[in-house]
Amino acid sequence: MSSTRPIRALLRGLEVLHVLNKHNGATVSEVASTIELPRTTTYRILETLCVAGYAYRAASDERYRLTIMVRGLSDGFDDEAWVTQIARPYMYELCRELVWPVAIATLSGSSMLIRQTTDHASPLAVEKRGPGFRVPILGSSAGLCYLAFCQKEQRDTLLDILAKSKLEEDLPARNRTKIYEKLLETRKQGFAVSRRRRRVSDEISVSVPIFAEERLLASLILRFSSTAVTLPEAEERFVPRMTSVSTRIGQEFVHQHQNDALVSIATGPVPE
Repeated sequence: MSSTRPIRALLRGLEVLHVLNKHNGATVSEVASTIELPRTTTYRILETLCVAGYAYRAASDERYRLTIMVRGLSDGFDDEAWVTQIARPYMYELCRELVWPVAIATLSGSSMLIRQTTDHASPLAVEKRGPGFRVPILGSSAGLCYLAFCQKEQRDTLLDILAKSKLEEDLPARNRTKIYEKLLETRKQGFAVSRRRRRVSDEISVSVPIFAEERLLASLILRFSSTAVTLPEAEERFVPRMTSVSTRIGQEFVHQHQNDALVSIATGPVPE
């Protein structure tokens, strides 16, 4: 028998998440009644979830509801699988053609997580990055691309969280007007750009969105040196190929999921 005692507060928090997930919003009293907790305790748990970004309280009806951030608790498993199985071959094909390093990043909490890279296969990758490397949302082309093309509800939630952050790279979120102007420009041009200062030459990063029909999956990224390729040249040479590859990845994702659904139906239980 294990001597480790469970953390009661954590268990209660998970119970509250379960209740909110089951209903389209709930009041403090409704949650407290469902999980049989004192109202004050339930209120503290709900407010803690709000501070963490997993829930919010609607001013119109005082009901607590889950935010899009909850998806991040499970997306990691799916992202790891589809990026490896579906996107990886397309990434290496693009890297062989353009030579510069290619990567795919997905949203993970309040940052972007690099899921797969071709850095070790690219002779032009000065700084080798591997899976698991994190980049800030507002300080990377991957994050700006994701923000620009995600749903408004998710975008507003992320910006609210970043605005409360004390990290320097998140400070721009406090100027919502300026951020929205940048995101609107990104949507119009179809890709995001960021520049990182380096001693010898700046590193420019370009990202395009990967969609599976209307679902935003990730950002496809390509990094290059500003002394080797200018941004206008990159827009002409790289962006069209990146967009084509992102489209093919999205189509393959949809095709595979449709096949998985058919297999699930075909191998399901036989009706009596």
